[in-house]
Amino acid sequence: MFSPLVSELIQALRVLPSVGPKSAQRMALYLLERNRHGGEQLADVLLRAMQQVQHCQDCRTFTEENLCQICANPARERQLLCVVESPADILAIEQSGSYQGLYFVLAGHLSPLDGIGPQELGIPQLLHHIKQHQVQELILATNATVEGEATAHYLRQATQHYGIKVTRIAHGVPLGGELEMVDSHTLARALSQRQRY
Repeated sequence: MFSPLVSELIQALRVLPSVGPKSAQRMALYLLERNRHGGEQLADVLLRAMQQVQHCQDCRTFTEENLCQICANPARERQLLCVVESPADILAIEQSGSYQGLYFVLAGHLSPLDGIGPQELGIPQLLHHIKQHQVQELILATNATVEGEATAHYLRQATQHYGIKVTRIAHGVPLGGELEMVDSHTLARALSQRQRY
């Protein structure tokens, strides 16, 4: 029904997460019918990003430079290192405004069935970073999933002989949340990790 190039555009848009055939078709037709300038700008920025964006040599987040803005900032607390699963996690923590240390991005979590082990997550690089930068506290901020917990447990074990403080971010009832709306696993964790008030 569509010309070969339009069909190719629709198929190319399906590479994005959660974009099915109908969504890709709507996007392609919108760009062609109503916003060719926006499509050209998108194509230009996408091409430049694919060619120029790389991983920060220290924390492994995305940047165009050797060091990202956070790692290059001398005002950051270098003795604090927060381990996250993705660059999006850094953004979430930074938006809270409550953390001034550095980060290390695993780019995933341990998943032996998918062939993702310590090497694929850069854990040897993380251990080298801990030694080289004299990290005093390692904050494990992996997701509260089975894989995230397994990854945090592995990191705790791998760093136990370094003599550093290893902490895990708290999980539990969200601020402003109602108990009746919280799932049983989250509520159980919140109860087991309760603190003196």
